[in-house]
Amino acid sequence: MVVTPVSPVVLVVEDEPAIATAVANRLAAEGWTVEVAGDGHAGVEAAARLKPQLVVLDVMLPGIDGLEVCRRIQAERAVPVLMLTARDDETDMLVGLGVGADDYMTKPFSMRELVARCKALLRRNERAVQAARLAGTDREEPPITVGDVVVDRAQRRVSRGGEPVHLTPTEFDLLVTLASSPRTVHTRERLLAEVWDWVDASGTRTVDSHVKALRRKLGPDLVRTVHGVGYAFDPPAERSAEA
Repeated sequence: MVVTPVSPVVLVVEDEPAIATAVANRLAAEGWTVEVAGDGHAGVEAAARLKPQLVVLDVMLPGIDGLEVCRRIQAERAVPVLMLTARDDETDMLVGLGVGADDYMTKPFSMRELVARCKALLRRNERAVQAARLAGTDREEPPITVGDVVVDRAQRRVSRGGEPVHLTPTEFDLLVTLASSPRTVHTRERLLAEVWDWVDASGTRTVDSHVKALRRKLGPDLVRTVHGVGYAFDPPAERSAEA
């Protein structure tokens, strides 16, 4: 019997009709099922009803803003969120990442890049689903333990000092990449390729913003900046052991 792949369901929450229509049409051209919500409350309702695999979410919305929409959606069910913002402000980006967004784009944006980022988020989400299916089997990936940080790849959970730490799917994948090889310096370009599945280096600020989000949640002492190069996972216990 031939099993037909299920089309991903994508929710677009955008109050500007021209942008919403353009985005929806472009994503639908990829063969995805797309629904549009025009305000914050409608977006929360649609996410609960559709249970989408991806949400494209504008920050500035009538009713409730995109940040609050993201909080409510993630509280109900973890789902990858790509936020659209009209301001190229890193503070806004960090706030968005802090409430559960996985990526962001600044308007105006390239539809080609939007599709590429959506595909990357969907691929990572599918990897997470597959890891969950393998949980408890012989193929389950063992946890990563570095110092007092434990990264459970099978259940996609993180703790530090025994306390659970909530990470977004992208933050989790970034931590796994860094923690899998402690003290190894990863360039921003390498992280973009391995975590975001990007083939170009146009999103280095995305890496920087996600590292800042990781530091805020896990503590500022775990990820070391190698100026002009990238980042390394370098817990204090590891450094003191070397000394």
